Amino acid sequence: MPAVNPISRIFRAAKSSRALLAAALIPLLSACTSQLVEVRMGSDSVAVLDANQVSACQDKGQINVSVLAEVGFITRSNDKVEGELLQLARNGAVTAGADSVVKGNSLEFGKRTYSMYKCR
Repeated sequence: MPAVNPISRIFRAAKSSRALLAAALIPLLSACTSQLVEVRMGSDSVAVLDANQVSACQDKGQINVSVLAEVGFITRSNDKVEGELLQLARNGAVTAGADSVVKGNSLEFGKRTYSMYKCR
């Protein structure tokens, strides 16, 4: 049986340890990001409208919201990120006394501006 270089053995052990660590961390990191945004009381009644639907509404300003778009080396799903951005905008609308939001621009994944209105 040929002799195994001790350095090779160390590198193989380290490589398999990193793979095992990565496999264990992925579900853990996903679980940590599953509920980062609180649902503020009253936010479920905040409507999401298009810009052409708010001409008769009172402008309550804008809100810039942001969430984690990446956790470590994992990019979060677009639906999850956008859902959390919307929830933050709805929470902000409640605080501002608004009952409607209009989705605005996003120059970077995980960040978005919403306009807030009082329509009812």
